[in-house]
Amino acid sequence: MIPDWNISAVLPPIRPGAAGHSPDRSPYKASLSEVVEKFAKSSARIEILRGLLKYRAELRNRGVSSGFQWLNGSFMENKEILLLEAPKDVDVVTFFHLPNGLDEAAFSPKVADLFEVENTKKLYHVDAYGHPLGKPMDETDVTLISYWYSMWSHRRNNLWKGFVQVDISEDEDDIATALIAQVELELAK
Repeated sequence: MIPDWNISAVLPPIRPGAAGHSPDRSPYKASLSEVVEKFAKSSARIEILRGLLKYRAELRNRGVSSGFQWLNGSFMENKEILLLEAPKDVDVVTFFHLPNGLDEAAFSPKVADLFEVENTKKLYHVDAYGHPLGKPMDETDVTLISYWYSMWSHRRNNLWKGFVQVDISEDEDDIATALIAQVELELAK
C-alpha cells in the first residue's frame, strides 16, 4: 500500500509508524491500479498515467516483459501544493530482464529510443531510464542502483522522500486503464 503524502507533500521515505531502521520503506511495492487510485487526481495527472501505460505497452512490444519499474519525480509528490502547478511527467527507471537468447549488446539497439529522455517525455510524458537485470553484477551496476536510490530518496532541496515500485508485467494495465476511465468520468461531473 502506498502511504499518503506527508506534511511536506511527499511520500514518506519510511512508512509512518515504522522504526527508522525498518525495511518497511521506499520503494513502496504497489500495483499499477494502486498508483492510479492514489495519483489520478486531475486531467494532467491522468494524461501522464495514460502515457505511462502506452510506454509500458511499447516496452513489452519490444521484448521487455519481466522486471519492475521505480516511479518517482514530481508526479509522486503533491506538486500542486508544493509548486502550485501540475506535474508534467513521471520519472521511471525500468529494471528489466533481457529476452531469452539476447545479450545486452544485441538487445540495447531495439529499445534505445525508449530510454532517451527527450523522446519519451515527448511521446509518453515519461522521463525514462533503463537497467538490465539477470547479468552478473559488477561495480558499475552497484554504483548505478545506488545512484538511483540516493537520487530518488531526496528532493533537490534535500528533503527525504519515498517512491513507488510496480511490476512491468501487463497484468495490471487493463485494470489501471479501466480505473483511469472511471476517474475521468468522476472528474467530468
